[in-house]
Parts: sequence; C-alpha cells; structure tokens
Amino acid sequence: MSDGGLASFVALYVALDETTATSEKLAALERYFSSRPPLDVVWAIHFLTGRRGRRPIATRLLRRWASAFAGLPEWLLDASYQAVGDLGETLSLLCARGEGGAVTTLSLAEFAEGEIDALRHEDEAAQRARVEGWWRAFDVTGCLVVHKLLGGGFRVGVSATLVARALAAAMGREAAQVSHRLMGKWEPGEAFAERLFAAQDDASDRSRPYPFYLASPLEDDVVTLGEPHDWFAEWKWDGIRAQLVVRGGNVYVWSRGEELVTTRFPEVEAAARALPSGTVIDGELVPWREGRVLPFGVLQTRIGRTNLTARALREAPVALLAFDVLEMGGVDLRARSQEERRAVLETLLAPLPPQGVLQLSPLVAFDSWDALAELRATSRSRAVEGIMLKARTAPYRVGRPRGEWWKWKIEPYTVDAVMVNAQLGHGRRASLYTDYTFAVIDGEQLVPVAKAYSGLSDEEIRRLDAWIRANTLQRFGPVRTVTPYHVFELGFEGIQPSARHKSGVALRFPRILRWRTDKGVHDASTLGELTALSEMHASIVGANEGTEAARTRQRSVRKARGAPEELSLFDDLEPADPDRG
Repeated sequence: MSDGGLASFVALYVALDETTATSEKLAALERYFSSRPPLDVVWAIHFLTGRRGRRPIATRLLRRWASAFAGLPEWLLDASYQAVGDLGETLSLLCARGEGGAVTTLSLAEFAEGEIDALRHEDEAAQRARVEGWWRAFDVTGCLVVHKLLGGGFRVGVSATLVARALAAAMGREAAQVSHRLMGKWEPGEAFAERLFAAQDDASDRSRPYPFYLASPLEDDVVTLGEPHDWFAEWKWDGIRAQLVVRGGNVYVWSRGEELVTTRFPEVEAAARALPSGTVIDGELVPWREGRVLPFGVLQTRIGRTNLTARALREAPVALLAFDVLEMGGVDLRARSQEERRAVLETLLAPLPPQGVLQLSPLVAFDSWDALAELRATSRSRAVEGIMLKARTAPYRVGRPRGEWWKWKIEPYTVDAVMVNAQLGHGRRASLYTDYTFAVIDGEQLVPVAKAYSGLSDEEIRRLDAWIRANTLQRFGPVRTVTPYHVFELGFEGIQPSARHKSGVALRFPRILRWRTDKGVHDASTLGELTALSEMHASIVGANEGTEAARTRQRSVRKARGAPEELSLFDDLEPADPDRG
C-alpha cells in the first residue's frame, strides 16, 4: 500500500493485532490519534468500537464475486474459509493483487464516506466493479482491513475504555471526559468530530448517558478488604444494567451496551417523569412482581418482542432498582463519595412508592464478613447472583478499575459433560478447534446440553486440537463430530426448561472450568441429574413468580421431555448478553 491515510489505519490494525499487551495497544492507538486529522480519528473509533451499521453488501454476493474473480469453484472457496476460519482473511488471500491505484491514497474518512457508503446506493453490477477494484488495488493486509470495514469484527482486543484512554492521552484531556463524549448515539462525520475535539463539552445532547462504572470479580478472601464498616453491600441483581436520564422534559433509558431502550420499558419511562429534570440514575432493570425479583428468563421473553402488547407487559413486569445517582439538578455528582451519592439517591426517591416501578435498591445490613457470607449463601433463593461491595469513599469511576467496586458472586452450578463436537474458532484461533459441544448421559446415549468456548489454556487448546483432528468421526461443514472420550467440568449460572431442546433443559452462560482427565465417559453427569436440578430451580422460580406462572413453567418442563430435537448442535444455547449487569 501507499502511505495514504488508509494505510495508517492498516498499520494501526497490524500493530493492534500483533500484540496482547495492553500498554502496546494503548501506545499504538495514541500514536494514531495524535497523527491523524479529527475526521479520520472519528471513523477509526467508529470501527474499532463496533459501531458499524448494516452491511452494505450481502456476504453471499462477496463469496460469489470472489469465486469468479479468483477462478475457483464456490465449494473450494468455502473449504478454504473452513480452513482459515475468517471470511475476510480468506477473501484477501484469494483476491488481493496489490497493484495500487488512486483508491489506496484515500484517507480512512474518504474511503468510508466515498467508497463504502457509495455501495449502499449502487446496483449489484456497480457494487461488484467497485469491490473488484479494491481487490486489484490493495495487498493482502489492505484487503483484510477493507473487508473488516465492510462489517466484520476487528477482533484485536480493543475495548471502548482503552480507545477512550488513548484518545484522552492524545488530546491532553481527562479520560472520563472523553469517555462521556463518546457515549450515546452519534454518527461519524464533521459535526461529531467538532464536538469530540471541542474545548468545552456540548450540552445540546440531553440524552447522552455517562460511561458505566463496572465492578471487578472478588477472587480473594473478603476479609482482605479490611473493616466491614468501610463498605456498602447490596444484592447483585440478575437483570440489565441501565442508566435513566431525565433532561429537558424527556426520559431516556440506556442499556450498558449503549442501546437506547426507552420504548421497550414504557412503564419505567412513565415513572421517571416524576423525577426532576437534570437527573441521571444508575440501576438494574429486573423482572419484578409483588415485591419480588423474578428469574432473568422472564425478562428475556420480553426483550425479544418487537411488539409490546398489554399481555407482554403483564406477563413480564419490570422495575428499575436504582443503586446510584450520577447527576442531580444538572450537576455531575460522580466525583462525590459513594456515601454522599447514596444519601442523595435516598432523598431523591423518597417521594416515590417504595415498591413501584422505580425504586431504591436496598442495602444489605451486616456487621461482620461472616454474617455477610451467610447472607450471600441465600442468594439463589432470592433469585440474585450474589453480593455487590462498594467502598463508602468511592467516586463513580469509568470502566473497571479495581479496588472500590467488587462483585462477590455465588459459586456456579457445575456438570461433568462429554465433548461430542468441535468447531474452528475465530480471529487468532481461526485454525484451531476451540468451540465445543458437550453432552450428558441419557440412558444409552449422549444428549447435547451446552456449547462453550472459554476456560482452557492455550496449551490445552493445542493439545485438544491435535486430538480432535485424529479422532474425527464425521464432518458437517466446519464442525467435526468426535469420539466421545474427554470429560470437562462446566460451570453455568442457571438452568431452565426448554421445549426447543431434546434434553428438555438449557444452561445459562456455560463455560469450561477444567478438563477432567481423571474421568471417563461413564463418569459424566446424567440428564436425570440435570432435570432434577431444573425442577429444583423451577421450585425457586415458582416461589418468586407466583402459582400460575410456576404452573406454566412446569408444563414447559414436561413438554420439553417429549419435544423433538430442534437444536442444531452448532448453536449457542445461551449467548452472552453485553447489557447484563
């Protein structure tokens, strides 16, 4: 490539992709932000933080064009993709010619606005001609980045917090201020570039939330935190982390994933109109009925609906449990202590109904760490995930700095399961089998119950990958069915009945805890054990949901036991939700 502006972004991508060190990623980002014009910086942030819009070209068209351009049948292109594991990289290896041209001298902003955006307004023939022009002009690395710009994930281990830190260093500003400017809905362009680099904050966007403060998992003994009276304790709710913004007579509800979800929670919007303008509250959206939190699955039935009917609102009622106030009367309170902010929050919510849609998240009273541990042990019966610990002196920070906010979660459920399928990973692990399907014993057969892809070390993954290749029974595209042999201990957060799956159950957030080399297939857990756990879980659910809802859920359990197998073994049973707190 030439040394045009787009080449600088390609170089940044390479620098980020070649290291796992946060300090090196931070330095590479800071160098790029310091050397590029504001419009290029804005577009880089847009792409790196995953703010991509709808793909301008369907993947099937890219595959078809690439097959013809490279002179390969589509089946061979697909086989190449299965070997490489990344479609953008596959197309780059097959199609890049590196002949150069005017397009390679464009800046990132010019390429995004003049080339990619043009695709949205062209017919298929013009789109194909433009894409083939890129393949002729760019080398393999340049083509790879161009394919990523079209809509693929960059997968270079760069978080929004890291981007904000680097930009703040390049601008000579506070990271918290820059993070705040990057929050909310914005489109890359001159207008946003001016606001981002302005000397003063722009007060015209009244909907903009603050960056979220995230707790770190407490892995050491709780006594290492010091004196109990220096800490607030709260329940760790199982819901969706949200900020409630009330400004200028309007109400905005933002999820942690920076999605504006106001219309999905009309009862929260209505309740928030009782708050004074210039108020921002941090809390958890949870399914709630008659003073009790319901299981997260109840909320999931509502999230997926495009049409919120009266019945949907009735069957999945919600409440926003407020645990922090970030702004009051238009004044930013984040620098004040946790204790001060809690006092403001209690005064703010005092006039509202104590069990209403908008209510105060209660503190958990305790006088010793042992007493708090006993309360934490009751978490599952309360349908919560454990305890939150917050230092009384803590300000409201940005991101996940350690030391002042901790989440002390209960131990996960566990199951010993047999690996039955394996699939190639993505990004750095595209050439390794890293995504596994697990099954438990049901009579004389193995029944799939979960898919997981995290928890093993790099060395274990390489060792398992070699074994998978040598012990494949069948192939289904990128997936291999393997000899049932290896047993793994899986951890999961919950279990619920599922009419979709032949097993009758679905595990929530399964992940690998350890490779049980001391166990054989016949030592694996049974479906009966999981079903019993599901029924025990359902009894807790019933206590929280109420009699009729519990009966409905029990009917689902019975229905699931006789359900046909509709689950693809290659599907995630419970994908991670970035909005969950």
